[in-house]
Amino acid sequence: MTARPEVAAAGRVVVKVGSSSLTTLPGGLDAARLSALVDVLAGVRAQGREVVLVSSGAIAAGLAPLGVVGRPRDLATAQAAASVGQLRLVQTYADAFDRHGVTIGQVLLTADDLTRRSHYRNARQTLERLLTLGALPIVNENDTVATEEIRFGDNDRLAALVAHVARADALLLLSDVDGVYDGDPRQGPARLLDTVRDPADLGAVTLGTARRNGVGTGGMATKVEAALIAAHAGVPVVVTSTGQAAAALAGEAVGTRFAVMGPRPRTRQFWLRFATRPRGRLLLDDGAVRAVRERGASLLAAGITGVAGEFLADDPVELVGPDGVVVARGLVAYDARELPPLLGRRTAELEPEYRREIVHRDEMVLVRRPSLG
Repeated sequence: MTARPEVAAAGRVVVKVGSSSLTTLPGGLDAARLSALVDVLAGVRAQGREVVLVSSGAIAAGLAPLGVVGRPRDLATAQAAASVGQLRLVQTYADAFDRHGVTIGQVLLTADDLTRRSHYRNARQTLERLLTLGALPIVNENDTVATEEIRFGDNDRLAALVAHVARADALLLLSDVDGVYDGDPRQGPARLLDTVRDPADLGAVTLGTARRNGVGTGGMATKVEAALIAAHAGVPVVVTSTGQAAAALAGEAVGTRFAVMGPRPRTRQFWLRFATRPRGRLLLDDGAVRAVRERGASLLAAGITGVAGEFLADDPVELVGPDGVVVARGLVAYDARELPPLLGRRTAELEPEYRREIVHRDEMVLVRRPSLG
């Protein structure tokens, strides 16, 4: 019997690998490291299991061919490096998987593709069809057009979202660190955490950045955030080093395991909580907070004391209590400019053409403390 049977038995796994595991700053893409990972994943496929790979490395792979030294400081250079590097990265993957008779499919996503419901559904359908046709999807952020926070290798949150989109049975987050430690092992004695069952288990843990070779920015904090997102969405997670990928996928006790912390939510609820980017805030009084949090009620105009941000009808917004704590997230029924005349008014005082609910309970998800979204 394996130490982690839920991982060993996972029929569909999402594996995320960072730039620091595939590239070096002077030499760009390291084909030998990449091929070693491909051998592991091809072996998993040979067992009849399905794999979705989330791979960083496009920008790093494009630096050497362009003669760029060091991390690009401007957006245009980073996008240019991604344009060159993405071709080299995927072609190297294609050649390596072809030796195992595995066909790959490239899926490039931006934040918009997961924060808009229609795009989210399309991403799910694409991944599902690729897997049904026997291909192995390779997902990466579309850094050639991304305009916010272009970072080397920081695809951890994307991997957690993809795990839900793809209905994965397990998520494996790989880097050059063995797992989550209760301190920085580079600075002195530190204990590797075997299992995290609740965010409280991390209360005494100081999360620093992962060891880097100059091309990765996804530190351990981003991996823990991603692992908690997936675990709360019903997906078990293992965080470990790339060299231990085979052992982790076999269910051996390597790295740090994040146990499932909640049932798998409905797609709409997960999307609202973790994939949306709030466009603004609605400020609630105490009565509205109780109605939303304790009674599961819709948000009415009478309980709103203020509006912050610029948003349109059907945009995601945060619902915030008087203490500044986010209570919920939901889709608002009005534009920001339409709301001020309605605030504090009882439903009976509103003209018939106004929708009764500012945020309907079916378009809302509560945010637990501490907030992960």
